[in-house]
Amino acid sequence: MNKKSLALISALVVGAFSAQAQSVPAPASAVPTVSVTATPSIVSQYMFRGQRLGGPSFQPAVELGYGDVVAGVWSNFPLADKVPGVSDPEFDFYGSDTVTLNPASSIVVGFTYYYYPRADLNAGLYRSTFEPNIAFNYTLAGLKLTPKLYWDFMLKGPTYEFTAAYAVPLKEIGTELDFSAVGGTYLVNDASRNFSPAVKAWGNYWLLSAAAPFQLTKESKLTVGFAYTKGSNAFAKQGSFPKSSISSAVGRGVVTISYAYSF
Repeated sequence: MNKKSLALISALVVGAFSAQAQSVPAPASAVPTVSVTATPSIVSQYMFRGQRLGGPSFQPAVELGYGDVVAGVWSNFPLADKVPGVSDPEFDFYGSDTVTLNPASSIVVGFTYYYYPRADLNAGLYRSTFEPNIAFNYTLAGLKLTPKLYWDFMLKGPTYEFTAAYAVPLKEIGTELDFSAVGGTYLVNDASRNFSPAVKAWGNYWLLSAAAPFQLTKESKLTVGFAYTKGSNAFAKQGSFPKSSISSAVGRGVVTISYAYSF
């Protein structure tokens, strides 16, 4: 979702002077292309920021891209071992815009609107939350480093996250091995809906993953991946009551198989 969207000014100026001197038309400006990618995925566990939100799940997504701008919807449908009232189903509507600073760095501004149509309101769960985010990408010798800040307006708190990603070519089998590591921490001040006093929640999480994409055709790609993720030091506290551990913060291995088709 990172393409360049600035700096055709110098080309236009050069083209204008060239047209005056040689009667040659200035080159046409590049027009951003529109792309649509559909990605159905199967995961062995649904884990999010170190918390287990479900067992084996079907997670289809559709994404629209236009130049630097991306918009899409990601969804989760549990297949077995459901966690009652959570992500059954879940729809995440998201968007982002990328500003390229130089060949090695960029800033990405985005948002996610989380929607849980069957969330149990009586249990203090939210039917929806809204979370803008901002990230800075920097690539050094093939290693992509991304600090990122999220702020949830319903849960009233930030999530700080840092990602490192690196790809190792596997030319002999026509693919690559994509490694990534993620570490994050969150602190929200209104974790449960309509509770008084409010419930605070905080915790840490990390993830290590490897994935291999296989280009099947020009338009389609199959990706197989494995990740291990874990939540730690996760607690909730209401008012002056003692803090309690968040039972969904666990460690799990996750196998993912996804198929992407672009047109």
